[in-house]
Amino acid sequence: MKFDFTSILDRKGKDAVAVDEVGRPGGRYPAPKEGFDVIPMWIADMNFPVVPAVQEAMIARAKEPTFGYFDPRQEYFDAIIGWQKSHNGVEGLTAANIGYENGVLGGVVSALNVMCSRGDKVLVHSPTYVGFTHALGDNGYDIVHSALRLDENGVWRMDFEDMERKIVENKIHAAVFCSPHNPTGRVWERWEIERAMEVYKKHAVLVVSDEIWSDILLEGYTHVPTQSVSPYARLHTVALYAPSKTFNLAGLVGSYHIIYNPWLKDRVDRESRLSSYNSMNVMSMHALIGAYSDQGAAWAAELRQVITGNVDFACDFIARHFAGVKVSRPQGTYMLFLDCGDWCAAHGKTMDELLQMGWDVGVVWQDGRAFHGKSHIRMNLALPLSRVQEAFERLDKYVF
Repeated sequence: MKFDFTSILDRKGKDAVAVDEVGRPGGRYPAPKEGFDVIPMWIADMNFPVVPAVQEAMIARAKEPTFGYFDPRQEYFDAIIGWQKSHNGVEGLTAANIGYENGVLGGVVSALNVMCSRGDKVLVHSPTYVGFTHALGDNGYDIVHSALRLDENGVWRMDFEDMERKIVENKIHAAVFCSPHNPTGRVWERWEIERAMEVYKKHAVLVVSDEIWSDILLEGYTHVPTQSVSPYARLHTVALYAPSKTFNLAGLVGSYHIIYNPWLKDRVDRESRLSSYNSMNVMSMHALIGAYSDQGAAWAAELRQVITGNVDFACDFIARHFAGVKVSRPQGTYMLFLDCGDWCAAHGKTMDELLQMGWDVGVVWQDGRAFHGKSHIRMNLALPLSRVQEAFERLDKYVF
């Protein structure tokens, strides 16, 4: 490979909550027992060096001696338009359809503030990204969950009848859609999104589509933008994207929305500005331009190969070694969602005890119950393969 996905980075003390939170007094995760180092497999950032084009773009801008007020460069919009066209097949996107958001969750709330009244119910699939739970709840919205179902092949599927029933019973007029889905890693097929949008259209439901994971797909899968599946979807969906997941830029802050409906775009832009805090950072603008370059595209293609290899290793290892642990192979993202219910029952262990057993040996995984997985653990595989292998060997020897 051209880029480095094998070096083990020392992130301790380098502004990385993934490792600095572990063992911190009052922190979420206890320090491992003596003899074990930390393998960060919880928070959704990556343990790979960033693509050089990002650093080069930021360094070049940092050499300029002024950092005053600014407007987004045309190159910023051109980079987004080019990326969406080359990676998602999007045609007809213009700068007028693109708006800045500090973060995807803030964009979700801004869009809902336009679509709903505080106290309204919002349809969300479960398992549910914990960020949705907090963002919607903290801003006065009530989540109504429509559970995804595992089919006979172990693939997560939407329950369209349940979605429609929940919409009607709860008088719902807005839905948050996650594509690819977090935490299950499901990459929706076109027909599935089309059918979901038919349900939404039938009941005049507006949609906020979180597509932040759309670049991180396992090999063989393709992202279908929600807005592309029908005229209704194009004009009644707020789509949210960011380079942060793809290129590990969350610490720089910077996301964007795509809205084709002029009325909806104007209202969301207005809502996003009300706090006076939702404004672009000049360095993150240049980081996006560097990320959405030819070099960034080549790096992202190699990342997909690496994540695919890590997922293949992990799922095969689980099937061969961890009796009682089930996992649906993700099609996108770099997260696993392990169902440990049968293992806990067979061994007389609680989920708290199981989680602690992993933390004791330095495998810092995440409690899936916060994502509405009653016996689940969420694991980040965006590490060098050697670290993933070490983590699973520890789990095999000391835990499962």
